[in-house]
Order: sequence, then structure tokens, then C-alpha cells
Amino acid sequence: MQNEMTCLLEAVHEAGQAIQRLQARGFEVARKANHDLVTQADWLANDLLKAKLTQAFPAIGWLSEESVDDHARLNSERVWIVDPIDGTKEFSLGIPEYAISVALVQHEEPVLSAVYNPATNEMFHAIKGQGAWLNGVAIQCADPAESEVRLLASRSEYARGEWDGFIKQSQVEPVGSIAYKLALVAAGRAHGTFSLGPKNEWDIAAGALLVTEAGGTVTDQLHQPMKFNQKKVLVPGIVATGASWNEKIFALIRVCRQ
Repeated sequence: MQNEMTCLLEAVHEAGQAIQRLQARGFEVARKANHDLVTQADWLANDLLKAKLTQAFPAIGWLSEESVDDHARLNSERVWIVDPIDGTKEFSLGIPEYAISVALVQHEEPVLSAVYNPATNEMFHAIKGQGAWLNGVAIQCADPAESEVRLLASRSEYARGEWDGFIKQSQVEPVGSIAYKLALVAAGRAHGTFSLGPKNEWDIAAGALLVTEAGGTVTDQLHQPMKFNQKKVLVPGIVATGASWNEKIFALIRVCRQ
């Protein structure tokens, strides 16, 4: 799959540079029917990614937050699962905690992924069975020898007070994009991250592979493995941790959410 990986990294980098140029010039902001924020940059990144990836690999299906869902993807052996900008709110506010997130899913599992934060010039990528990298350097989840749990929280959940219980028992840092948070966990900058509300497949597919290939564990909030390219794209939450921290973090969730 070297051709797919090379094309994916080129496409993600190209889209990232394009949205940075648009951010510098200024852009329009709108609301979707579900009231989620969307910008010109989301559509621009989606169009660039779709053009490059589907032209290079026309047999691979397509699922993206910013494209009308074509259920023909369900009959495809392989599918690109794409969030053109995860963390649109942060992008619109100039907070450097957003990312372009793309996974190639085969038989319901991610096999290639890239998460690119163009604001910080961090390109994370992973290949199933081969490992995960940040700007070409291999990465691993955090050292299990540390005693205090370090967690990355959703900025919006943190602002609503949903992490108050965890602050008393662990180090908690709010960060925007879930894809970026997963990438940071894979790089060992925190022991885990989780979101217990429903997530879309495009939010987490790429980051999930990063974490598992960096030696971590990713499940839904019910401790069940995830399947991707499903008809219903909502997943019941996500918990991503270094493998040795998984049970401790699940125990912390149970205590703090009682």
C-alpha cells in the first residue's frame, strides 16, 4: 500500500497548506442544518482531498463529513474516511488545535491513516502492522512508569464542566480536535483521551489507527472494539489510552461519572 500512503500524505499536506493560505486571507463561516460550524476551508479541503484520492484510486469508496453520503461505499472493500478539518471551531478562531484527518479502511478496520495539523506542521501517519510516525520519526504511547494520569479533554466539554471530577484526580489539558488529541496520545504527550458522547467515524478513524500502532488501546466507551464504514456512522464514544493505562483510565471514568 505504499502508493496509497504516498498519495495520502501528499493530498493531506496539499489540503493543509491550502487552508492555511485561506485562513490568512479570510474566509466565510456558516452553520449546517444541525447547527455545526462549517467554513470555506472545510469545503476547500474536502474538494482537494476527494479530487486527488479518488482520481488516483477510483475503486476506493468515499465517506466524508463534507460530502453527501453515498451508501455505495458499503459495497467497497476499501473506503477513505475523511474529516477535512476536525476542529473547525478552533480553525475559525485561529487556535492551532485542528487537523485534517484521513483513514483508509479495509474490511471495517483502518489500515492507513494521516492526521495533519498544518498550524504546527505536525504530520502524523500510521500503517497497520508497521507503526506510527510524527514527521517521519517513530512514535510510541507514553511511558507506563509515570504515576499521575495525564488526560486530554475536549475544549467544549471542559468549558461545560464535564471534566471537573477528573481535574481533582489527574492532569487535564483541554485541546480542540479529537483527531489531534488522538495523535498526541499516540506521540506520548498524554496517557489518554476520551469522549463519552457519540462520535462520527470521520472524527476518529485516522487517530484510532495512530494510537493502536503506537502501542495503545482504542475502544468505544463500552470497552468494545470499533468497526468502520458502517451504515450508521455514529460510534458510542471513544476511549484511547496507552495500553498499560487502559484499565486505570476506565476505572477513573467509572468513579468520576457516577
